[in-house]
Amino acid sequence: MFRLTRSLSRNLTALTCKPTNFSENRCSRHSRKSSCISGHVSRSRRSRRDSFGFRYPITTGAPSGKDSINALVHRDYSRLGAVHVRLDEDGLTLSSPGGFVEGITLENLLVTPPRSSNPLLADIVKRIGLAERIGRGIDRIYEGMLRYGRPVPDYTMSDATSVNLVLPKSDADIAFLEMILRHEERTGRAMPIDSLIILSRLRYERRLTTLDLIANTQKPEQATRTALEKLVEAGLVEAHGAGRGRTYTLSAKVYRHSGRKAAYVRQAGFDPIQQEQMVLKFIEKHGSIKRADAADLCRISLFQASRLLKSLVVSGKILSKGKGKGTVYVRRS
Repeated sequence: MFRLTRSLSRNLTALTCKPTNFSENRCSRHSRKSSCISGHVSRSRRSRRDSFGFRYPITTGAPSGKDSINALVHRDYSRLGAVHVRLDEDGLTLSSPGGFVEGITLENLLVTPPRSSNPLLADIVKRIGLAERIGRGIDRIYEGMLRYGRPVPDYTMSDATSVNLVLPKSDADIAFLEMILRHEERTGRAMPIDSLIILSRLRYERRLTTLDLIANTQKPEQATRTALEKLVEAGLVEAHGAGRGRTYTLSAKVYRHSGRKAAYVRQAGFDPIQQEQMVLKFIEKHGSIKRADAADLCRISLFQASRLLKSLVVSGKILSKGKGKGTVYVRRS
């Protein structure tokens, strides 16, 4: 350990005095390996669907090798073993000896202050430009996947003996990327990671509540709700309902830009007048309706279904019979 520390100290001194030589001599092998990985992991092409002229990786979301650098810097060098990188049909997998740094878990990866198992090594790679000084390695990995419309990075196979990262193989969603770029161009700043996470989940699961997203953003309920409402203001997300039953879907603009207009109608559901008519027609056909039936019929939450049925009772269009879970609603004769 003393030899390793002294060697790193000498390299750090050499870096300060002769940064160019250090970078060329010590890092050329790593750069060549990263380039080799990048060549297999991604190919670049120009989008022909818009005038941005951006280039994007086709297959996975971290083609620059920052994920492998992160693994090399933060691995536990007191354990035997090497950092392994595997590329197969499922995607890119990296495994690094040693668990997460003390205090970091799967539940706080995105929000805990940056820290390193090897501060001196981390400082060296930051000084020579292979990593950022502000310690945003995991943020960059998430960003590299999500802004291209790909699944989130998967750390769930990590344990106390190793950190395992899986970047699932997936094609880039050009329409989604263009939407993000337009938003960033309009606002003048990069889209936050929690907003990218929210948009990603809504792409795959269509309709969610604030509580559904807390575990993914790793932030308190109020902070997650604030992020959602900002996306609503930006026109990227639409809110449905109010209070505890408030749900969120991608906006009509997003679906329209991706060419999935019908999908928006299915997910956004129906307006209140349509919902009332659907409930009344259901009762006419089946004789009665329960709250769960109304929720399933109108694609709304149970809380919203209760409010809908109550409004129909107050307006005199239907009657309620029974109490509690056995309550049914029938047409007023």
